[in-house]
Amino acid sequence: MLKQLQNIFPSMIIYSDDFNKATGNYQWFITETNEIIGIDKSELTKKDTSILAAFLTPYDIQFPVPTEHEKTWKNRINNGALIEAVTPYRFVYFSIKKNQTDPKLFKEALDEFFTKPAPILWENEHEGIIIEEQTADTEENISYGQIIDVLMSDLYVKIKFLVGPYLDNLKNIDQYYHSFIKGAKTAFAYSDKSVITYIDAISYILLDLTDVQLRSEITAIVLKEFKTNEDVLHTIKTFIECNLNVSLAAKELYMHRNSLQYRLDKFIEKTGVDIRQFNQAMIVYLAILANMHKSD
Repeated sequence: MLKQLQNIFPSMIIYSDDFNKATGNYQWFITETNEIIGIDKSELTKKDTSILAAFLTPYDIQFPVPTEHEKTWKNRINNGALIEAVTPYRFVYFSIKKNQTDPKLFKEALDEFFTKPAPILWENEHEGIIIEEQTADTEENISYGQIIDVLMSDLYVKIKFLVGPYLDNLKNIDQYYHSFIKGAKTAFAYSDKSVITYIDAISYILLDLTDVQLRSEITAIVLKEFKTNEDVLHTIKTFIECNLNVSLAAKELYMHRNSLQYRLDKFIEKTGVDIRQFNQAMIVYLAILANMHKSD
């Protein structure tokens, strides 16, 4: 087949890692045998490209060559709901700051944290989905916070992760894949954390479904005079994120416990909302998030 293609497109080349003549003028494809071929775009019409894409997989040479396992997962997602037995798995969304690292280097570094390479489905050069599968020898507690620390230290890469729940079937996998990515982007628009679980992200996703007017009303009713006081709101938010633990929050804020308690008491007095009670604290937390993005 390659000889036939080369007869039709004389510019055709086969890519290898040490190839140094590749330019942006080439359109790249992967063959069924995982060979990467390139054809000068000047030789391709739109019709040619469409025909080639019917039996070859379009490819961007800046990304690692997809493994067979990655192709299987891509096929599962592209084909929607499938009746197929799978080992428990979870999606882990990642977002890298643009132009910070090469996708191939990132994958090589990430593989060091798993007993076997985890499939990665790239959305673009700086974000994608890691598929973490549970097996008999799967690491029970992969620390994505630790992964961030190591990658920042070794590659100077700033990265964020949203860690999904484990699933044991492929029902509506196509819909879940796209909603998971959308939910991750929403969560990181509200949170400055580097690692978020999907459970934590739900409050951000639900809040984002409300309109701007409702967010503004929630802010005004719940936060009252404190809605423009960033210091107090940061204090309250941290207290809630520390599970309403004054000592832990004071340590996180580098603040004396009594000073923190004074701010909490002042907030309760002025708003009439007792943030020491979980149900009321949750409402305040949502109001603070709404206040952060009330004009979006």
